[in-house]
Amino acid sequence: MTAGSVTSQPRIKSFRNFDEAAENILQFMSKLIHINTLFVAKNDKLTNQISNVINRDIPLLERGVQWPFEETLCKLSVDKGSTILIIEDLNKSPLAKSLTVTQNLGGGSFIAIPIYYENGENYGTICGLDQRPFEFTNDHIELFENMASVLTYVLELDKANQQINELSVPIVLIAEGVAILPIIGDINEERAEIIIKNTLASSTELSLQYLIIDLSGIVQINDTVGHHLLNIVKMLKLIGVTPVLTGIRPDLAVKAAKINGELSHITIKNNPQEALAHIGFYLNHSYAAGRQ
Repeated sequence: MTAGSVTSQPRIKSFRNFDEAAENILQFMSKLIHINTLFVAKNDKLTNQISNVINRDIPLLERGVQWPFEETLCKLSVDKGSTILIIEDLNKSPLAKSLTVTQNLGGGSFIAIPIYYENGENYGTICGLDQRPFEFTNDHIELFENMASVLTYVLELDKANQQINELSVPIVLIAEGVAILPIIGDINEERAEIIIKNTLASSTELSLQYLIIDLSGIVQINDTVGHHLLNIVKMLKLIGVTPVLTGIRPDLAVKAAKINGELSHITIKNNPQEALAHIGFYLNHSYAAGRQ
């Protein structure tokens, strides 16, 4: 290394949710085990759905495909419990040879271990599949065991993050038909979807006519905020709720101005008090003074 040169630090990967983490884990595993297909499947005890998959040579599986749970190799893994299931020859396995998936493959090898939530409930499985005989080593077994443990940890983080996001969308009812939604923190793709979902549900449940959306608590402004904001506003209008925006700081105003002037048709006030006054709510100062 020459004088004055800077050593670049490895970039730390971050994942927005379980699916992103699972995809990267499968990519990592594919470098250590040269089996044709690695996949994560999710089951609800009725169906088994491929949520993430990597095919090396032959496309044995596709993402999103699902089968009846009872007819899958994954069920054999779940039935076995928290230990590795290895089937070196599907055609010779009493449990697997009669399954439709085995007949379609014409044989092959299978390895799997269940993925659990911390409470012991099964989420699904992480698996390896090949049409040819595959020799599984102790290193392969340890790899699957460790990655199943990592995915259990990620599941819990993902669940906790979803709960936090849902709790961070509090709609405060002010009067019949009028409520305030203070948005605090960052708005990204995932959180925007949660805000839209919860806001639409609450607006319908509360029979809202007006929803004041206060943006003064947004920490970081980026180029996607205006886009997500427009989506929230459009969805509210579709269900007959009039949105009123407040707390738009100068930096957010600059970003929003780039969204083709679409916010020009939305009522914008400096703060919730002005928004309430616009709707027709006023503080009775004489009444407030008498209360003191």
